[in-house]
Amino acid sequence: MDTPLDGKVALITGGSRGIGKAIAASFLAQGAQVMITSRTAETCEATANELGDGCHWTASHVAREEDAERVVGHTVSELGAVDILVNNAATNPYAGPVIDADVARWDKTFAANVTGTLVWSQQAWRQHMKDNGGAIVNIASVGGYVTHPHIGSYNITKTAVIQLTKQLAAELSPNVRVNAIAPGLIKTDMARFLWEGENGEKAAKAYPLKTLGEVDDIANAALYLSSDASGWITGHTIVVDGGGLVSFARV
Repeated sequence: MDTPLDGKVALITGGSRGIGKAIAASFLAQGAQVMITSRTAETCEATANELGDGCHWTASHVAREEDAERVVGHTVSELGAVDILVNNAATNPYAGPVIDADVARWDKTFAANVTGTLVWSQQAWRQHMKDNGGAIVNIASVGGYVTHPHIGSYNITKTAVIQLTKQLAAELSPNVRVNAIAPGLIKTDMARFLWEGENGEKAAKAYPLKTLGEVDDIANAALYLSSDASGWITGHTIVVDGGGLVSFARV
């Protein structure tokens, strides 16, 4: 499907590696100017150099409201717009039962994954989209639909992102569309302990399509939701998981 983004400006949080980097590459290939941001300046710079012309960068902390205001303002000033916002950055500092979660790491997870999604959307809306329209894509997770013995805290934040997507879609219509993507297990560094080696082989067998996801699978979905090809879609979460939810619900 031809989904050009010629003339569009996209801002991607957590854009220096993994899913964010793949989304940036996809958008660049379709003609967009892209601003990537993440915590480490050196990583951002290296990724921008690798992706080439049209990729710009600035470092930020996704959980800091002042950073969101600064980076959105910088993007509008330097590139003229923020037509597309991809809220991709997330963290998962705690693994274990939710009942044993310490409040410090619980709060850190919510600050990045939920509050971060809100404040970056607020700044994109206030500084450009309110008057010019646009598209927001939030990266949620299939974990937002299920329980898990080890990453329950993370999954709860992704449930919140799915609901936040619906709420913002209702509030920002008709000029701004807000959708989300719920990936299954994707081969990223963040999820390496879940897919590397025998763990990955076992996990892949549980999926109807018998493979784990790649970052490009999510980038393709983000491209669709950011383009005019999805112009009559808002408030929805697209599950990209190789059929995992179907399989897991059956066992």
